[in-house]
Amino acid sequence: MQHTHLALPAAALAALLALAGCTTPATPPAAPAASTQASDGTGNGVLASLGLTGLSGPQIVEKLDHDPATRPLRMKASVRPDRVILGDGTAETSVPLAGAQEFYLSIAPFVNQTHDCYFHSLATCQGELPRAAVHVTITDSHGAALVDTDATTYANGFVGFWLPRDISGTVTITTDGKTGSVPFATGPQDATCLTTLRVA
Repeated sequence: MQHTHLALPAAALAALLALAGCTTPATPPAAPAASTQASDGTGNGVLASLGLTGLSGPQIVEKLDHDPATRPLRMKASVRPDRVILGDGTAETSVPLAGAQEFYLSIAPFVNQTHDCYFHSLATCQGELPRAAVHVTITDSHGAALVDTDATTYANGFVGFWLPRDISGTVTITTDGKTGSVPFATGPQDATCLTTLRVA
């Protein structure tokens, strides 16, 4: 279900999008500064302004990644291995993913064009192949299949999966007769955004 996005002044929105851009380098960024909480000290004001009150971290990730609206969304929403960081242009908060015993990996297969990304931005990342029929196979380093399914990429060109933490393996995607594979890992410092999987 699409939610109503917060209307922000142009200057605030521009600053927000600059912070939330999906052009982070393919190496782990430095640890972020402490989040600025909403005035109530809990971050509930931020969640309320974004229409996310009462949702768990995993529910927020899935709701925003599946959002059919054109990117960029009017917010900051960055998936880290242990939390999702959210901002509305005036304040920022984070919601833990620690309750989920799994790691969220969002994957954007591409044919011709991609972008650098390390921590997936639910609000700004846009892959080349939105709403594409894909077959996804994810295996761990021992060859055990974790995912073997048909799926459709979201409006942002990504498709996401909850995977066991602290493993490594290979993601393979086939679409329109083209196939590609890349490695992945789900440790505490690993990428939540995979944009290097080229299908050919």
